[in-house]
Amino acid sequence: MSAEGGTKAIVAALSANLGIGVTKFAAYALTGASSMLAEAIHSVADSGNQLLLLLGGRKARKEATPEHPFGYSRYRYYFAFLVAVVLFSLGGLFALYEAWHKFQHPEPIESWHWVPIVVLLIAIMLEGLSFRTAMRESNKIRGNVGWAKFIQRSRSPELPVILLEDFGALVGLVFALFGVSMTLVTHNGLWDAAGTAMIGVLLVCIALVLARETREMLLGESATPEDIAKIRAGLAEAGFTDVIHLRTMHLGPDDVLVTAKVGAGADETLAEISRRTDDAEQRIRAAVPAARLIFIEPDVRHDEPEREGGARPLGAELGDERGS
Repeated sequence: MSAEGGTKAIVAALSANLGIGVTKFAAYALTGASSMLAEAIHSVADSGNQLLLLLGGRKARKEATPEHPFGYSRYRYYFAFLVAVVLFSLGGLFALYEAWHKFQHPEPIESWHWVPIVVLLIAIMLEGLSFRTAMRESNKIRGNVGWAKFIQRSRSPELPVILLEDFGALVGLVFALFGVSMTLVTHNGLWDAAGTAMIGVLLVCIALVLARETREMLLGESATPEDIAKIRAGLAEAGFTDVIHLRTMHLGPDDVLVTAKVGAGADETLAEISRRTDDAEQRIRAAVPAARLIFIEPDVRHDEPEREGGARPLGAELGDERGS
């Protein structure tokens, strides 16, 4: 569901940005407003970013190879990180440069006064529709989690990226509308430069948030707390109530690696342990479909006697967690 919903949100955002970008460039050519140029470059950056996300989704579907036995799911994380780089450089830094240039040489809008206002209002409407699509698709998997927490905890990069991009686009359009309107009212080009600077700061901040979140995905995040609870429940239902350690990692948005060291009875036969292990794997996959790779190591826990003074050896608890 996350991949399908993410693709739908990407296509909606791409369609909106391509049309909006052309009209913004036309408005800049007619009026020379730096806010319109900054927003036009913003639309170009967003369109490129959406193409990167689509490319990442396509490459992630490649079959696993001996060189990459866990597959290529992390391509989606890699291309999401590239989105942050493009948004920071092509979007944010360019807007800040253009603002600095306009502060040095402010120019009023001399002709076609109504063009940027009309373009910006239409762009706000189209971006609002795109943002609504992203929110609707996110709500299918968000549950009762707040939006900030959803972006932070999501293991699928597409929807958080589109949400932040569309939100930034809407706010940026408001900034551009403010700068252009004040320039038309006061005939002072410094307002246009101020609106452009606000757009630049906004894009840089969004890019930094995206870079931080995708960095965590690339490093390898654990399953969500809800999925970990389901995995523990599956182990318990199979009879493995003594979980010595449990490690999970997202190899991709829809591909979770599960490793568990569990306590087994010393008097159990190999056949009994094997049957319970198979049962645990089936229960975990039923509860967490993304858990495709599951490695369960049954072991007999040997509790070490306490040393004199009642203290256990330093690192004994850590040793229990790591296993032998």
